[in-house]
Amino acid sequence: MRRTGRRWPRVLGSLAGALLLGWAAGLAWFIHAATRPAATAVQADGIVALTGGADRVETALRLLAAGRARLLLVTGIGGGAELPELARLAGVDPEPLAARVTLDRLATSTRANAEATAAWATAHRLRSLIVVTAGYHMPRALTELQRALPGVRLTPAPVMPPAMQGPGGVRDVATLRLMTEEYVKFLAASLGLSGRGWPRAAGSAPG
Repeated sequence: MRRTGRRWPRVLGSLAGALLLGWAAGLAWFIHAATRPAATAVQADGIVALTGGADRVETALRLLAAGRARLLLVTGIGGGAELPELARLAGVDPEPLAARVTLDRLATSTRANAEATAAWATAHRLRSLIVVTAGYHMPRALTELQRALPGVRLTPAPVMPPAMQGPGGVRDVATLRLMTEEYVKFLAASLGLSGRGWPRAAGSAPG
């Protein structure tokens, strides 16, 4: 009995070490995936931009203007931003795009973004989507979208914030902290533990 009692701390220590090593390896994979350069944009039925960071909407509007898809959903935009202002920031003409862009102001979380996208894609019978969001947010966004839209082809078009454009995608401690937090959220989403979010407060962005 004494030998068994002495063995348990070593077993638990080994198990904790293996779990920590697995978690760290997963984080390394996540950072690599989040900082991978975007593939050349393909043709799709629609584009969805998940808001919450710089240049996401502008990138999606440029893809739409370039003819990469026929429809665009901007989900979780909030506030009073309208298409003419968004198009001006993207450097595109809003007039030809007006009837092809839907602005969703209700989604307040990535899961809610996915649910809004599923409703929109189903209503328009879309079978393929280009997904525009930040590189660090892309793994979680794809996880939620794949769950909400089984059978729909998703092509990532990640936007890389300046803080992620250094060697290895991590330039400072703040960026590493952001990556770690997003990795934890990605794990929660993978396990189906993400939340739907609550009604938006003025000016807030989805998480």
